[in-house]
Amino acid sequence: MSMVLDVFVGNTTIMDMDIYQLWLDGLTVREAVKARMDQGALLECEANAEVLMSDTMDQFRTFQLCERLLHSPTKLANQLLFQIPSQHQRMLIEKYYEFDSVFAREVLGKKLSKGTKKDLDDISSKTGITLKSCRRQFDNFKRVFKVVEDLKGPLVENIQHHFLLTDTQARDYAAIVFFANSRFETGKRKLQYLSFQDFAYCASQLIQYWTTGAVDSMVEDMDVDLEKEFLHELKDLKVLVNDKNMLDQHKVLVCAALRGKIKVYRLMEANFKVIEPCRCDRWTLGEVTLFLTQYTNAAHGLGTFSRQVVWDRYMGVIRSCILRMYHE
Repeated sequence: MSMVLDVFVGNTTIMDMDIYQLWLDGLTVREAVKARMDQGALLECEANAEVLMSDTMDQFRTFQLCERLLHSPTKLANQLLFQIPSQHQRMLIEKYYEFDSVFAREVLGKKLSKGTKKDLDDISSKTGITLKSCRRQFDNFKRVFKVVEDLKGPLVENIQHHFLLTDTQARDYAAIVFFANSRFETGKRKLQYLSFQDFAYCASQLIQYWTTGAVDSMVEDMDVDLEKEFLHELKDLKVLVNDKNMLDQHKVLVCAALRGKIKVYRLMEANFKVIEPCRCDRWTLGEVTLFLTQYTNAAHGLGTFSRQVVWDRYMGVIRSCILRMYHE
């Protein structure tokens, strides 16, 4: 059956954001056409399957041609090949650099190298995210990391400047860069219940208070590397655990401050630790908050403990991260 189509010519590149999302999700043209048909595109456009296939192929071809520009977003506004309105440019960039939190959780803390990239097949099967989408997200992580890892200045601002991302996106990428550089062990069994956003919050705390940038705002790797002097000073805090006399004094002061104030007092007294007992014994958020406050403050009452400044800097971040991770 023949069809009559209206045709117009213009120099503005037409991009359908719904089809763009299908392309970003890693669908083939045929899979994308089926998805569009399932969504009622034939009725909406009053077209047949052949026209829908042609339109989808044309859109996919345009996205593929634009992709190299999206690798360097600042070039998109200055190129002449595609006449794309500025608001559409922003959408193209933001959507291209979006990622799935479950995917980010799987690669968090791993080296962004070919070795990790070989694991993407398994990650794709585990998460249900297409392999093509996994590769795009991984390559984006790696690209951002390479561009900003040695730059001076705040990490989030550098990411925003070079990749034109939103503040939220830039902060999430900052977390990925930070963990990729620091290689924290985020894959341990006891940490599996934590989400990417939990780790992203902790990364923001570590960047703000523990990195080189916390004491010097214009050095290379300021928000990527932990401050060496601070890490060295942390060794002095081991005395609170290794010195039995001081450990007992600390426990006595904390217990005295909490006696009668929390329902889990006896459990706390018998098991003077934090995260796991808190979760297993179902402490309330209020009880955990009060315990951490007194645990931090009690160290100031130890006459022979002299590392108060380092202790407060350390516990400030630990307290924030534990409260973020703790779920009632």
